[in-house]
Amino acid sequence: MTVAYVFLAIAAIPFVYYLIAIYSSWRYFNQPLKAPDPDFHPPVSNLKPIRGLDPEAYENLASFCRQDYPEYEIVFCIDSDDEAVISVIDRLKASFPERRIRVLYGSGRVATNDKVAKLARLVDEAAHEVVVISDSDVRVRPDYLRQVTAPLRDPKIGAVTCFYTPTAINTFTDHLQTAGMTSDFYAGVLVAWQLDGIKFALGTTIATTRTKLAGFGGYASIENQPADDLLVGRLIAEQGYEVVLLPYVIETVPDYHSMRALIFKRLRWLVVMRHVRPSGHLGLLLTQGLPWSIVAVMVHPSPAVALAYLGTYCCLRVAMTWMIGIHGLKQPRFWKQMPLIPVWDALAFLIWLTSFLRKSIRWRGADYYIREGKLVPVKD
Repeated sequence: MTVAYVFLAIAAIPFVYYLIAIYSSWRYFNQPLKAPDPDFHPPVSNLKPIRGLDPEAYENLASFCRQDYPEYEIVFCIDSDDEAVISVIDRLKASFPERRIRVLYGSGRVATNDKVAKLARLVDEAAHEVVVISDSDVRVRPDYLRQVTAPLRDPKIGAVTCFYTPTAINTFTDHLQTAGMTSDFYAGVLVAWQLDGIKFALGTTIATTRTKLAGFGGYASIENQPADDLLVGRLIAEQGYEVVLLPYVIETVPDYHSMRALIFKRLRWLVVMRHVRPSGHLGLLLTQGLPWSIVAVMVHPSPAVALAYLGTYCCLRVAMTWMIGIHGLKQPRFWKQMPLIPVWDALAFLIWLTSFLRKSIRWRGADYYIREGKLVPVKD
């Protein structure tokens, strides 16, 4: 019986994590906000590495042409034979002749991670010191550049990143992904902010300077590594600078065409994490409230245990999601994802288990091993 009670105590550890996540989220979203300094608007180079056409690409890229910002350029690095992307960029130039839009063809490098190789060239050829890097599926509001560059006025700030939400939630896969992003991924981000500060960046937006990037060797130094956004934030933080997570929300267009695509993307992230941060990957076990609660009921089957564990699990998970998605990110539509939280948690646990069995990751249609922190193509 003593062993059963010890197990019940261990099974309650995820609840402690949930409480920390709720507190971290409350503290983060209730910080006093600083208004951007209207006199601080350094010239900016928007850098866009593109490979293939994302859904609603024109609308996404056009939002960067509508910025309420005095001086900026948009620089694309694309493949020379990507006719679809070239057509969209030509349309942008015609629609926004007042904008400075430049196109670079190819990275000029041989690297496993083509996106990072393109970023290396983009940074080298950017016209301005301040650079804002974002994915091609991102859509922003006119105040975007003012918001994400504002913290850089402080010389202690090395990089700025921000939250993102989907432009639309249509399919079941979209709903499930949104449930996971809000209740799981962002919860982990905010706990990290509370406990150790932000030591990474989110790829949807990284605002920094060419000098800060050069401080760790630039993108060329990580062009064969996975998780470049995480690495950039970490390497800038290791130079003694702060990485700021803004309570500012941008949008991304969902591209999960199937449940398989969602599973593979989550699995890729976990396999990368297992190699990059093995202790953090293993520690995810103690954040999994649903499987622990189910096993607790199996070990000590009684109505009281079932109510205590499953009831607490449901209440805390709903509270976390409300605090992050609805109170913090101001997304009342996220109420619709609440019933999917247990579905996501069950799926996330199964993917976590599977990640221990995977020797490779699938990225943009190709398979790679991770060897000593570097991507190595899987040979047929």
